[in-house]
Amino acid sequence: MTKFLLTVHVIAAIVAIGPVTVAASMFPPAARRALAEPGDPRALETVRLLHRICRVYATVGVVVPVFGFATAGSMGVLGDAWLIVSIALTALAAAALIAMVLPRQEALLEAAEAGETAGADTDKSTETAGGDKNTGKNTDKNADGSTGKSTVTAAATKTAPDTRATAQLAMYTGIFNLLWATVTILMIVRPGSTTGA
Repeated sequence: MTKFLLTVHVIAAIVAIGPVTVAASMFPPAARRALAEPGDPRALETVRLLHRICRVYATVGVVVPVFGFATAGSMGVLGDAWLIVSIALTALAAAALIAMVLPRQEALLEAAEAGETAGADTDKSTETAGGDKNTGKNTDKNADGSTGKSTVTAAATKTAPDTRATAQLAMYTGIFNLLWATVTILMIVRPGSTTGA
């Protein structure tokens, strides 16, 4: 029974936690691209997909500590120091993901979606901005009363990415990944374990 529980625990860790760590690491640069190019649907779809992966696999990841406790109980190591430290680090990693990573991902995704909407609205307005629809030239009078021709370009719709927000998210993601890496090492090395490494 112990081998079965340990097998499920390890497979769940690989299948559930692996995608979260990879997708969460890819999210900040993808969000920067989506914010810098609000009219790029592929960039926005990438951000949506990465956030969905993080959210779904974070939920599936609940299986990992459940089977971890069952395995530890079966092995009789619930009181070992290495396991107690692993449990504490796992709780910190889960807290970092739920409280710091996922909410910031969602905020950046909303900002990217808002940027795309604003970019689309501006693109539409350039097609009909005062004057000839075919040429896109504006022949309205200027402030000084003179008539001049100007062309509104879509380049004006680009916004500078919020590098501070994405950098902060990358930092929290790094903390989450570091915590999980430490837990993995403790699970393999098991310092002080009497059951053998």
